[in-house]
Amino acid sequence: MKVARTLAACVVAGGLAATVLSGPAQAGTGAASAGGRDAAAAGEAIRYAWVDECPKKGSTVPCGAWTLNLRSGRKVVLGDAVVFPREPGGGVDRENSAPLAVSGDGSRLVYFRKSDGRLVWNRAAGGKARALPGGAGRVPKGIGMGDVNPTLSHDGTVLVIDYTDEAGKLPTLAVDLTAGDVERLPGGDAVQGLSPDGRQVLTSRFTEDNTTAFSVYGIDGSTGESREVPQVVSNNAPVALADDGVTVGVVIFSTSGKPRLRQYDLSTDAVSPAVEMGLAGNELPYHLMWTRSGALTLWSLRLDAAGDFSHAVARGVNPSTGGLKKADSFRLRAGVWAWWLPGE
Repeated sequence: MKVARTLAACVVAGGLAATVLSGPAQAGTGAASAGGRDAAAAGEAIRYAWVDECPKKGSTVPCGAWTLNLRSGRKVVLGDAVVFPREPGGGVDRENSAPLAVSGDGSRLVYFRKSDGRLVWNRAAGGKARALPGGAGRVPKGIGMGDVNPTLSHDGTVLVIDYTDEAGKLPTLAVDLTAGDVERLPGGDAVQGLSPDGRQVLTSRFTEDNTTAFSVYGIDGSTGESREVPQVVSNNAPVALADDGVTVGVVIFSTSGKPRLRQYDLSTDAVSPAVEMGLAGNELPYHLMWTRSGALTLWSLRLDAAGDFSHAVARGVNPSTGGLKKADSFRLRAGVWAWWLPGE
């Protein structure tokens, strides 16, 4: 089972039912060291994280340990990472996997630590996990680990923690891992992602009029643009926020089934003309991120003849033309319960 945490779970793309990507919302402190960046550049960056699945009474369940596949070809087993999430009452859910997040550059990840049940961060190459500042690593009372939705910034120095609580009152936490600051953001919105610099958070919420509103918040608690967005934006995914805090990239699925890219301006409510991206018919756009240079990175999933996900592909996207340039491509391990790509 592959779990998706963003609006992509609501989209029917290329004839695929939304249940292909749907699932319960789930949706890997200190300064980023030069050594961490050098390690990522040398290949010690996460390509994806995964946990195996095993048969159980005619179904499948997660099993084994969380494992990282690195760009270098090395595998890192996360022996201290929780696989089976603890429930609100203290029990253990052995039919689902605990949340995990990977930074966009693959240098860091966040997971629940077995020894104390707290969220911690670690480097891709492994080593001792670091605690989050204050009480940010603790699961709030009344919810379980499966209701905690962590998202890391591109460089892994900012962590946003969104909670799925029934009342929608638990605040979202913006954790600056460099400064050790923790800021509270409105908890009624669902986090859709961070700007490339990690300083702004894009959120969405359904309104009483059955429309969708996007809002932008600074990790310092400041409020940016907020408005109800047109259906061409709200009904499509994936989406991504640029560093200017107002430009939202969104992948549109036309009636022809060919994915196209649009840009939406939160400050003016303007939607740009669509530009077509030349993806193959067996590829599904999955995750979108702006870069600091003003380009986009698109992760897509390739389907095999049986309709199963077989490969993940990362491409740079020219936002003006839709032109693509492959950055990475790899085969996904078969028979896994869940996997997470950089930026998830």
